[in-house]
Amino acid sequence: MSAERSVVVVGGGLAGITAALDCADAGASVTLVEVRPRLGGAVYSVEREGLRMDNGQHVFLRCCTAYHALLSRLGSDHLVSIQPRLEIPVLKPGSAPTLLRRGSLPAPLHLAGVLARYPHLSARQRFGVIRAALGLMRLDPDDPRLDEISFGEWLEAHGQDAEAVSVLWDLIALPTLNLPAAEASLALGVFVFRTGLFTSADAGDIGFHTGTLSEIVGVPAERALCDAGVDVRLGWGAERLERGEDGFEVHARGDADGVSAQTAIVAVPHTRAASLLEGLLGGTARGFAELGGSPIVNLHVVFDREVTSHRFAAGVGTPVQYLFDRSAAAGAPTGCQYLAVSLSGAEREMAMSVEELRELYVPALRELLPRARRANVESFLVTREHAATIRAAPGTASLRPAARTAVPGLLLAGSWTDTGGPATLEGAVLSGHAAAAEALRRLALAPPPQPVAWGAAA
Repeated sequence: MSAERSVVVVGGGLAGITAALDCADAGASVTLVEVRPRLGGAVYSVEREGLRMDNGQHVFLRCCTAYHALLSRLGSDHLVSIQPRLEIPVLKPGSAPTLLRRGSLPAPLHLAGVLARYPHLSARQRFGVIRAALGLMRLDPDDPRLDEISFGEWLEAHGQDAEAVSVLWDLIALPTLNLPAAEASLALGVFVFRTGLFTSADAGDIGFHTGTLSEIVGVPAERALCDAGVDVRLGWGAERLERGEDGFEVHARGDADGVSAQTAIVAVPHTRAASLLEGLLGGTARGFAELGGSPIVNLHVVFDREVTSHRFAAGVGTPVQYLFDRSAAAGAPTGCQYLAVSLSGAEREMAMSVEELRELYVPALRELLPRARRANVESFLVTREHAATIRAAPGTASLRPAARTAVPGLLLAGSWTDTGGPATLEGAVLSGHAAAAEALRRLALAPPPQPVAWGAAA
């Protein structure tokens, strides 16, 4: 490839896919290299015991407009759906199911009714939650001091006891920040609740993947990239990235020629970026590793009959955080029901064996779902992501780099970079757009129109 007006993208996750498409659409010559034999990065599916299982139960919100736009670009947006109105069924052992459902009033009043009726809080606690929510709305999300303390500390200082945090605040904090409120940065907690719940009434409506992640991201992304003229090289593990005569050179074991390009976008996880870029960025690259990681564990449980009519539900007073009915997408046997249990911030579960997880979670599911008590478990499988996201703890903001580095023409992308929000599907896509815009600027090419960052859909 000629180095003139050329881009090499290292990494084929959401950020790399987005960056490569943007650059190709603007007229650049693009090569994308990915060490895995597939695209999608941390968003993928596997087949085990005849089930097409996603590695994690990724959901998104209506305000995640950049992610939804990418799926439209890939031609797979028909395989996702968004709730017409935010609804979260909440299950608690020994209690009737309750529904957290937004009202029709404008924000933030759209949540007043559901909070006033939420049965897992006392009247005093519900009043305290409303006061804390109003206090959260008054915080300036751009204030750097918010990243110095935990969300849990702030909630405690504003009258939220451990029970209120467990049965309400962590319902949102855990799946979006991949940490409980007690451990998460206040800055990111403010961002999540303001953006997803308090600013726009429909921003927090939940989006689901009705197909498998491979069908929605990996396979159509390869097709879209090839149609756009991108040279996609799968199973190509970048080992060295160096400054070349006209830009950058990326080398892999077994490829004597490597890839040369005027501009390089590194869109790999932060720990991989740290080792790959240490020669070019020195201590800055080594600092990426300080972002740490937070795990997600998914349990895949197949019952021999239907045990719940809920498409998805949250659990309180139980180790079950969220469960999803994935029977149709996974191709579960006729008459069986396949539930995926998603566990965020799952450091304890990462250390547990499959049998230990089964001994804990099958009884927990039976306690939560009465019909499961009469059902047999046909299959119990576990998937683990050791560092699914960065650790969104206090101090994170200062460690997250911008797209542009100190080396001209070297850009960074990934949900771990400074996207303005937590490490999510939306953040990954936004980071890809940001890196591509910088690359195209350097190449004197006009970038395609950019989505509004973390904007609520109309």
